[in-house]
Amino acid sequence: MTTQVQERNLDFFLKSLLAGGVAGMCSKTTVAPLDRIKILFQAHNTHYSNLGVFTGLKKVIQKESLLALYKGNGAQMVRVFPYAATQFTSFELYSQLFRNLMGPHNHIGKFLSGSCAGATAVLLTYPLDTIRARLAFQITGGETYSGIVDAAVTIFRQEGGLKGLYRGFVPTLCGMIPYAGLSFYCFEMLKMCCMKYAPDITCAKSSRNTGGLVLLVPAKLLCGGLAGAIAQSFAYPMDVTRRRMQLAMMSPETKKFGMGMMKTLVLIYKENGVFRGLYRGMSINYLRAMPMVAVSFSVYELMKQALNLDTGLKL
Repeated sequence: MTTQVQERNLDFFLKSLLAGGVAGMCSKTTVAPLDRIKILFQAHNTHYSNLGVFTGLKKVIQKESLLALYKGNGAQMVRVFPYAATQFTSFELYSQLFRNLMGPHNHIGKFLSGSCAGATAVLLTYPLDTIRARLAFQITGGETYSGIVDAAVTIFRQEGGLKGLYRGFVPTLCGMIPYAGLSFYCFEMLKMCCMKYAPDITCAKSSRNTGGLVLLVPAKLLCGGLAGAIAQSFAYPMDVTRRRMQLAMMSPETKKFGMGMMKTLVLIYKENGVFRGLYRGMSINYLRAMPMVAVSFSVYELMKQALNLDTGLKL
């Protein structure tokens, strides 16, 4: 590989990290209130039990404050920039790798690219997700942790070091493989369908894009939203299991959910069944997942165009 190609690849990686990080921060901030309500619902917080999405949002504002809807979002931003930056950049790398191994139009390669990218990002940033969930679960006036650093140190000291920070990692990984794989795969397929079958209404010509066409923002949002909805439908039970394990040590009554992935999964099913247990909060998850993934992919695509990343990288 020539020095010129190496320099171009380095430039690509740095710009891709920036584009992915910005996309992640924009998407998570967009749905931060719904994210907090989802966590409270998934873990059966006693202050917000048996409420709907909008009544839950209203009660948080009444009981705490408007800003309380964004509780834990600081930790989320600390986590999501490296997470999204790693996920999108590694997706570009894995995409090129699987294209070289399986060909440019192999569907399995496209799915594996997304799955590997999601797994890589989760592995590197999971402790920050645990901390963010703990902070979001707290109720104003009854805080266990004073902030990100205090939560990290307390969990590390009291819950077995990295074991505590990575509690729930296995179900997260099991859920991330289909979720990230389907998200990226569906988005790429939907984008291709728009360009192939409806270019007049979904695309605009661009001399800067190597393919000559770029999706319009509404089409990007639609493709991203549909991709997020499809992916969440398959991966959601593992997301619930992850949350119950992450928050297991927050009270004596919930410690039983910290005994391992399969035990937690079975316990959730036995106590609450499928719809009120494994798929609890699914309605709110659709409300948050669709705009979240839509904004994430759309901002990343726009950042790629702005930073001239359409040409890809060379392996």
